[in-house]
Amino acid sequence: MTPSQAQSRHAALVEEIRRHDYAYYVLAQPTISDQAYDRLYHELLDLESQVPELATPDSPSQRVGGQPLKQFGSVRHLQPMYSLDNTYSQAELREFVARVQRLLPGEALDWTVEPKIDGLAINLRYEKGLFTCGATRGDGTTGDDITANLRTIRSIPARLRASPRMPSVLEVRGEVYLSKAGFEKLNAQRKAEGEELFANPRNAAAGSLKQLDPRIVAKRPLDILLYGIGHVEGAPAPETHSQMLAWLKELGFRTPERTWHCTTAEELVAAIEGLDRVRRSFPYETDGAVIKLNAYEQRERVGFTSKAPRWAIAYKYAAEQAQTRLNNITIQVGRTGALTPVAELEPVFLAGSTIARATLHNEDYLRQKDIRVGDTVTIEKAGEVIPAVVDVVLAKRPASAISFRFPQVCPECGSKVARAAAAGDGEQEDGVVWRCLNPDCPAQVRGRLEHWCSRGAMDIEGGGEVLVRQLVARGLARDVADLYNLTLDEVASLERMGEKSAKNFLEGVAASRSRDLWRLLYGLGILHVGAGVAKALGRGFANLDDLLAASVDQLTACEDVGEVIATSLTQWTGDPRNRNLVERLRKAGVNFSSTLYQPAAQAGLMAGKVFVLTGTLPHLKREEAAAKIEAAGGKVSGSVSKKTDYVVAGEEAGSKLEKALKLAVPIIDEAGLLKLLGG
Repeated sequence: MTPSQAQSRHAALVEEIRRHDYAYYVLAQPTISDQAYDRLYHELLDLESQVPELATPDSPSQRVGGQPLKQFGSVRHLQPMYSLDNTYSQAELREFVARVQRLLPGEALDWTVEPKIDGLAINLRYEKGLFTCGATRGDGTTGDDITANLRTIRSIPARLRASPRMPSVLEVRGEVYLSKAGFEKLNAQRKAEGEELFANPRNAAAGSLKQLDPRIVAKRPLDILLYGIGHVEGAPAPETHSQMLAWLKELGFRTPERTWHCTTAEELVAAIEGLDRVRRSFPYETDGAVIKLNAYEQRERVGFTSKAPRWAIAYKYAAEQAQTRLNNITIQVGRTGALTPVAELEPVFLAGSTIARATLHNEDYLRQKDIRVGDTVTIEKAGEVIPAVVDVVLAKRPASAISFRFPQVCPECGSKVARAAAAGDGEQEDGVVWRCLNPDCPAQVRGRLEHWCSRGAMDIEGGGEVLVRQLVARGLARDVADLYNLTLDEVASLERMGEKSAKNFLEGVAASRSRDLWRLLYGLGILHVGAGVAKALGRGFANLDDLLAASVDQLTACEDVGEVIATSLTQWTGDPRNRNLVERLRKAGVNFSSTLYQPAAQAGLMAGKVFVLTGTLPHLKREEAAAKIEAAGGKVSGSVSKKTDYVVAGEEAGSKLEKALKLAVPIIDEAGLLKLLGG
C-alpha cells in the first residue's frame, strides 16, 4: 500500500469508526456488531503502526490513553464555571421564581428542567472543531487540565460533527459520570482482584479522572452528558437553553434524554415530581432537578451573585433513609476544637454507598433525640452526600441500650473543654458545641494544616491526612508556618514517604509561597471567611498588611463582606498568636499581595462595565485579556447584548462582531482595550 493509499484508507476508517461511535455511545443505537467494529478498529491500529504519522490526536486510537503524566497542569476557563444554589423545599422554589420575576417585572418567564447528574463537572474546549482541552471546574476560574483522561471517554467527540453552524471556538460544560451498571462491573472486578471497592459511582468517576495514568482511566467505563456552554466564537450563539441543547446534539454531544419546558411555578413543581418518578430508570445516579431560565437574554439581565447564577437553581430530592444498629459513639475533634459525636454503625447500604459512620452533630442533638448506644437508628444522606443519624426507632430499643456521656476533657489532648464560640470555620452554634480550649491540641493542629494544604486553599500536593498526622506526631509542624522550615531528610524519614515523595511535597510547599492572597486568607481558616469572601477581600485590598490594618467600616466596603465577617476579621487580627503567625509566614517568603486587587480609580472607571472578546488578538491571549478586564473591575461576557459596553475584536471576529454592529455596541481592538485599562 502506497503512503497515499494508506492515508486515504485511514481517513475512511476514521470516519466510519466515528459514525459507529456516535451511534453506539451517543445515540445508544449500534449499527454494526461488536465483532465487525473490532475488525475496523484493528485495521486502523495496524495502519497507524505502519505509518505512525497517521495517529493524530483526534484518531479513535487515542481513546486507549497515552503515557502517564507527572502532574496535572492548570487551565483557565474562557468563561467562569459557577456552582448552583440549591433547595429541598417547593416553597423555596416558588420564592426563587418570584425573585426572578421581580428582577424581570411584567415579563413572561420561560423555564427548562433537566436531571441533576451526580458526577463531576467539567469544561471541554474545541477549536476549529477539534477537542483541544478539558478541565475540572476547580475554583470556577481555573481547573486541572485533564485532557489526556477525557480523551479516553468515547462519548466525548474528538472532532465535532459537520454543521453549518460550526464554531471556531467552543467551551461546553457537562458532567462526567460512571453509570450504575459500569459501577457494579468495576467494583466486581476490583473485588475479584482483591482491591478496595469504590464507595459510590461519583467517587469512582472523580477518582478515575484524577488518575495520572490515562491508560487506567481508559479501562473505566466513564460517560458524559453535556448541558451548557461557556464561550462561543465564530458561530451564532443560541438564544435559548433549548436551542443550545439541540445545537450540542447536532455537533455530536450527548445531552439529557429528558427535559421539561415550563412557564409557571406550578408547572415546575409538576416537572420535578415527574422527573422524580422516572429518574431511577436512568443509567446514571441523579440527586435532583436543575431549573434554568430558558432565554439567554433574560439570563444576562438577571445576572449572578459572587457564587452562582441568579437565573438557575438545583432542587434536591428528599434524602434516602435506612435503619441500622448504633454500635458505638466516638468523638471527633476538628480544626476549630469542636467536639463532634460520631455514630459507629453496623454497615448499611444507602443511596449508592455503604455507610459505617454518621454525624450526630452535638451533645444537645444526642439529648433531644435520646440516642443511645445499642439503638436501632434511622440514617439518611443529607443531599445524598453526608450521612447523618436523624431518628431512633424506639420500638426496637433493647433494654441494654446505654446513654452516652459527653467527655469533660478533650479526648485528643486531655485539655479542658467548654461551650465556647467557634474559632475558625464559620460555625455559628455558640453555646451548643463543646470545644477544646487548647489551641495546640494535636487534632486542631492537624485540621489547620490539612485545611492549609487543601486544594481550595494553598493547594499543596501530598499534604493530606496521613502525612499531616505524622508531621504533628513527630513534632515537625505545630502550625502552617512550620511547613516552610521542613527539610528533605525530615519528610523523607516519615513512614511510606521516601525521598521522591518527600521532594514532591516540599516542591508543593515551595510553590505555595506564590499563591494569591485570597488563598492564604481562606487557608488561615478565619471565622466566616470562605473562598468567596476571601476573593472579595482580595479585590478590596492590595495586600495582607492593608487588610489586617483595616477597620470594620473599611472591611464592610468590600462586596459580600458584612459586619459579622468584618468583626470576625478584626478579632482574629487582635490575637497575638495570629499576629505572630503572620510574621513567621512573611519571614518564610509567603506572598501577601493580591492579583485580584481593584484600585479605587480603576474600579470606579470599569466597575459594572461588560466586555465581550471575539477573534484572535495580536498579542494578548484571551485569558490574559479577560484577567486584565476583571482586575480593572469589569466583567467578561460570552455573548453580545444591549448590556454590553464594549466588544474587543481581533482577527477572524465572527457573529459577535456582527451583532455588536447591529446593536451599535462600541467596538475596540487590543490597543483600544489597553488604553481603556490605563495601558
